[in-house]
Amino acid sequence: MTELNFKGKEFVYNHHLAVPFRPLIPHAEKGIGPVSLDGNLIIHGDNLHALKALLPIYAGKVDCIFIDPPYNTGNEGWCYNDNVNAPMIKEWLASNPIGIEDGLRHDKWCAMMWPRLRLLHELLAEDGIFWITLDDNEAARGKLLLDEIFGDKNFIGSAIWQKKYSTKSDTNFLSPEHDFIFIYAKNKEIAEFDGLDRTEEQDSLYKNPDNDPRGVWTSDNLLRTEARDYAIFEIIGPNGETYFPPKGSSWRFNREKIDDLRRDNRIWFGVDGKSRPRLKRFLEDVRNTVPAQTIWKYAEVGHSDSAKKALQLIFQDVDVAFATPKPIQLVQRILRLIGKPNALVLDSFSGSGTTGHAVLESNKRDGGSRRFILIEMEDYADQLTAERLRRVIIGFDFKGTLRSELMREKINWTQLQKAQKLLNAVASIENLHAHEYDRIKKEVKDGDLIVTGEKTVTERAEGLGGSFTYCTLGAPLELDNLLRGETLPPYAGMYTYDIPLTVTAFEAGLRRL
Repeated sequence: MTELNFKGKEFVYNHHLAVPFRPLIPHAEKGIGPVSLDGNLIIHGDNLHALKALLPIYAGKVDCIFIDPPYNTGNEGWCYNDNVNAPMIKEWLASNPIGIEDGLRHDKWCAMMWPRLRLLHELLAEDGIFWITLDDNEAARGKLLLDEIFGDKNFIGSAIWQKKYSTKSDTNFLSPEHDFIFIYAKNKEIAEFDGLDRTEEQDSLYKNPDNDPRGVWTSDNLLRTEARDYAIFEIIGPNGETYFPPKGSSWRFNREKIDDLRRDNRIWFGVDGKSRPRLKRFLEDVRNTVPAQTIWKYAEVGHSDSAKKALQLIFQDVDVAFATPKPIQLVQRILRLIGKPNALVLDSFSGSGTTGHAVLESNKRDGGSRRFILIEMEDYADQLTAERLRRVIIGFDFKGTLRSELMREKINWTQLQKAQKLLNAVASIENLHAHEYDRIKKEVKDGDLIVTGEKTVTERAEGLGGSFTYCTLGAPLELDNLLRGETLPPYAGMYTYDIPLTVTAFEAGLRRL
């Protein structure tokens, strides 16, 4: 496996072990519902220290981790502030915040991410799945970091999220329209990955031209692309014509299996019996879900602009400036694919709180009991991250029309030639979402077909229900002093350590006695 080397790696390689434990301090007045450290959590504090604080309770228990870290574009002004006890790292700290002119910004990004990824890996359950969004700035280095920490054998794949629907005209080269989503398992051999619900458009591909009593079906390729000697033989069609697999290929099955399929009327030679043989697949035999594809279009999972508009609707009474929120639909797809209605979901770069919102929305839709843990270090953790969750839980004052963009598709000549397919897609969206809105609006605007769900609100937007506990981080616990009883955590944070002493640092402290 190729190893990524970056300046400072030797100093941060095991830095997560040296990060002190801190107690979680609940603030009941900032949460909703009773204080509970095993329910939904929003933690305000440095995510490296917050992740370490979560270890005693949640090590190996998180089902899904989704993070959207700084992309390191050079325009974000993020700071490297881990205070690693090494002269080189301390020298770096003097040059913060990190910008486009910082020649070591990529090394610093890797040094910042490494200990956080190590802790996230410890928190992830054995059958858990990890998701991270990146763009071209750090995708290559991020992939190598993840290969090293999770193991390249646990790489599930990558998806492309189409985050833009319009061309950026002020670019010199390419107009960026997508982000990468890298997906890893803690242990790929036992991780479970669900599919997406079948759509009416997909089911419409199944027909029954021969009136088969088993119902509708579609034909599938009977060939495999590599040649297998046992599967190279002639098939004689009903009109007496002989068919062989093309050179370099073979049939998908051996002769005995093909004969069985023919007797069961599962080989199709076309309406006139003169076409090359194909396999009949019946709708009743396919599973209710289909695998997700690797390209996630904005029409399916939202885009950056729709995410901003959704946030503005929640905060109509105040000016909220957050540049890069993620759409709820994007995280909801991730929650759908992990397939656990009781999943524990962690987001350690929570930003505007989209992950928590998506968890609550998903629970409302399917009756699930998912929980979230959100970590945010910036000052807006209370006024934006937590406030968004407060509003969507209990509802918020609003008068007007709430809109959610459900589909956006460019209209061109190619699309018009496939008008029925487009209409089927719109009909599928209507059937899926009509019960959630007062009406489904369809319009063509600036060359785009836009399908929007609309709900009229006269006084107050309805809340989703739920609760969460808001926490900050207490003072570091010095283990030597703790074991001597000199610096005990406050009573409110004692629950954090109400477990067997299995954490490496605690064991090390005990061994020193």
